[in-house]
Amino acid sequence: MTDQNIIIQKATIADAETLLAFGRKTFFDFFAHLNTPENMEAYAANAFTLPRIQAELLNPGSHFYFAMLNGHITGYMKINLDAAQTELQDGKALEVERIYVLAEYHGKKIGHELLNFAFQMAKDKDLQYVWLGVWEHNQKALSFYEKHGFKVFGSHPFMLGSDKQTDLLMKKEL
Repeated sequence: MTDQNIIIQKATIADAETLLAFGRKTFFDFFAHLNTPENMEAYAANAFTLPRIQAELLNPGSHFYFAMLNGHITGYMKINLDAAQTELQDGKALEVERIYVLAEYHGKKIGHELLNFAFQMAKDKDLQYVWLGVWEHNQKALSFYEKHGFKVFGSHPFMLGSDKQTDLLMKKEL
């Protein structure tokens, strides 16, 4: 447990460039060593562009949140509701599409706080479950989600450049 206060702060359109840079950094930090540079860049060329991030920020069903610690962004999360969900589009569910914490802040309960924020949002909206997708080879994330009550209920393909990967779909009933 950390003795510092983690603040969850909603990102706005004014944060688009910061969100873009942080999202790209954390994605590359976690996955570049496991994938080819060509596939990483091909994915990033589409996923990490300012127009794409701005469109996501302006989508009324999508919400981004920064985890702040001592005034610094240490992590972020993207939540999707209703039709903004990437796959299920279930009105009784909330999707956590992205959740990343800088490696140097692992173990400080930041991911835990972000997930708890998502759970509370889902409960406040009287939703039945929270779901997400996670790469089948990301054992650290799989263990983290299992520890927080998520269970695998399916899978779907995820294209990283030309590499067809498999994401496990996990959900937690509320």
